[in-house]
Amino acid sequence: MKKINVISLFDGMSCGRIALSRTPFEVENYYSSEIDKHAIKVADDNWTDDTKNRLGSVTDITEEQLEAIPKIDLLIGGSPCQGFSFAGKELGASTKCNKIITTLEQYLTLKEQGFEFNGQSYLFWEYMRILTTLRKKNPNILFLLENVLMQDKWEVILSSAIGVKPIMIDSTLVSAQVRKRLYWTNIPNVEQPSDKGILLTDILETNDYPNKATILGRRLNSEGKRKDYDKSIPILQCVEVRASNREKSNCLTTVAKDCVMTTLPIGRHPDAYGKISGTRLPFRDYTSIERERLQTVPDNYTDCVSDNQRGKMLGNGWTVDVIAHILNYIEVEDE
Repeated sequence: MKKINVISLFDGMSCGRIALSRTPFEVENYYSSEIDKHAIKVADDNWTDDTKNRLGSVTDITEEQLEAIPKIDLLIGGSPCQGFSFAGKELGASTKCNKIITTLEQYLTLKEQGFEFNGQSYLFWEYMRILTTLRKKNPNILFLLENVLMQDKWEVILSSAIGVKPIMIDSTLVSAQVRKRLYWTNIPNVEQPSDKGILLTDILETNDYPNKATILGRRLNSEGKRKDYDKSIPILQCVEVRASNREKSNCLTTVAKDCVMTTLPIGRHPDAYGKISGTRLPFRDYTSIERERLQTVPDNYTDCVSDNQRGKMLGNGWTVDVIAHILNYIEVEDE
């Protein structure tokens, strides 16, 4: 079995390392770049042999540093998505003076000139900087980049830079979670995963709260109608149980209230936390193990940190079986 060398940027809790363990080839070296101390703790707790291969912050990785390590066969990473997400301001990869970055050369010039950037989504260009550097040693390096669904203008910029169009895969095919993501890769012939038919009820630790729900802030008039643009009405947190797609979880995020379970029926139920009535409505957060299962991460993989930190990193993480599915298209022959 051929061994491969891998770099994982924005490594988080090393979901990529779990995915690689679900492929038929062997990882010789797994180099990772991450700055969140809680994610690093989880990764180091599970993959003790990789601790020596940490590269530090993606912005600080130098060409000399990359030259000193073995030839890399595969570069993976999911660059920060908040600037691209429809849920945010959609400033994308841009400077604080709203100059849109469209090429690696432009980014490197702006960086050298000391420009400041909006949010973290500009770090896509650090992925491209490192990929470009690694290609000097290995022109045939394979890559995988993940990000959220985004405006066409941003998708076109990213696709033009990396040289391929993305594949959209919904995690619902391999898990109990609806999670549509874009995957840019030069791994050939990748197709959609087969539907494993996993339902939300399959991953729950307890079934005493049978309905999925979301807690959202709404402005409601005296008749319970939404008046979100009437600033004279205070925001009230509501438990919302929707009639559609009840057999799958909503997309995990870093915010626990985006995904809860409840005994309440379909509809909008005001005063989730009982601030008016004094009685909290019946709902519960997903457990950490349920969140791990939604991301197809092994049970208790993240249990060396607090539940709060577990929830954040799982919301930021990959659906591991989607990544494993893509990586399994790599043709690896015995030496």
